Amino acid sequence: MGKRRNRVCGADVHKDLIVATIQSADGTEFQEKFGTTYSELERFRDWLLTNNCEQVAFEATGVYWFPVYDALSPSIDTIVANPWMIKGIPGNKSDASDSRWIAENCLDGKIKRSRIFSKEDRNLRTMTRARSGYTKTRTQLRNRIHKYLALCGIKLSSCISDIFGKSGRHILDGLVEVKEIDEILDSIPSGKVKKKRDLIKAALGNSLDDVSRMLVKDTLELLDHLEKKMEKTSLEILSRLQKRAKDLAIVMSVPGIGFTSGSIILAEIGDYRDFHTPEQLAKWCGLAPGLNESAGKKKPCGITKQGSKSLRTVLVEIAQVVAKMGNNKFSRFFHRLRTRKNYNVAITASARKLITIIYHLLINQELYQENNCNTATSKPVKKDLLYLSKEERLKDGVAAIVDAFYHLKNRYSEGVDRIAPPSH
Repeated sequence: MGKRRNRVCGADVHKDLIVATIQSADGTEFQEKFGTTYSELERFRDWLLTNNCEQVAFEATGVYWFPVYDALSPSIDTIVANPWMIKGIPGNKSDASDSRWIAENCLDGKIKRSRIFSKEDRNLRTMTRARSGYTKTRTQLRNRIHKYLALCGIKLSSCISDIFGKSGRHILDGLVEVKEIDEILDSIPSGKVKKKRDLIKAALGNSLDDVSRMLVKDTLELLDHLEKKMEKTSLEILSRLQKRAKDLAIVMSVPGIGFTSGSIILAEIGDYRDFHTPEQLAKWCGLAPGLNESAGKKKPCGITKQGSKSLRTVLVEIAQVVAKMGNNKFSRFFHRLRTRKNYNVAITASARKLITIIYHLLINQELYQENNCNTATSKPVKKDLLYLSKEERLKDGVAAIVDAFYHLKNRYSEGVDRIAPPSH
């Protein structure tokens, strides 16, 4: 919340329209409409400056507020509000009344600022979400191929764990190219899969019909193209995380977190120094318990589910993986809680514990270390690393990430001199 202003503006932002209302402490009010093109946003900014507007506020409406914020924030104090926190009074609703309501709340200093990422952090977050979208699309395409095979009575997935692995893909390509079954089986690259020859031959009893063959071939080509895009996107994400290599090494030191999940966590959190306590970060992730109290009675309710859905999802997925691992801090916490709570509650609590530990590690710039475990940790540490100091271990993790970046980059340097990794 802020102090009361003398003259402010409330804007109702839409895809193609902005309705703005300027209100003054003396009761003066006037309204104007603008488009959302770049020239219209410049006109909106000039209109605010000409009328000596001290502050402008608008709701975070989808992705439409981003260009408005970028156009106004360098010149005027700009507030982006959470729509859930400034709901208007029920009744007749219009664009004009909405902008007037926002202006009234802004004039009285009743609007809480939303946390706005920098342009660089927003781009990183967009990249990680795009990669997550590619992953979902890849799953959909793979499920299509499973369906096409099932339609033809081919039970390949019953005898091979991953039909999109090296051997599975070899068999699929052979079916698409209408090769003889014996010819396909003789050239399988994996000796382990070759031992299942009779089982695979029985599963491939039927051949693909013309329609299924065409669809499987097209879907495999789409998968190949998508895999290249995913690898290219991962390279771009890793490139953008070079400045935060220490943070990435710290997050990846936690059990169950790899590059993909670690980059999502950093991208969705942004600058972790914005949070003063781990509880604030957990609440921002939507993992804090809600509050429902009336007449002195508290009713049970789940987590708030506010904040980043992408971050909350990946934290829950990591918690599910870590809970199945061996003896570590998170699995012990989960199983201890599981004795008196249901599975979903225990996993959600583990996800909250995970983000609080990540916060402490990032703030203190320390790698995760497992303590008081009787068995090996889920991420065994090299013996020579046990004798290194905290700074040396962190430096070693950063060096590994930098090496990975140059390794991936060289894969795309066709026709260009290969880039040598820097000396550490």
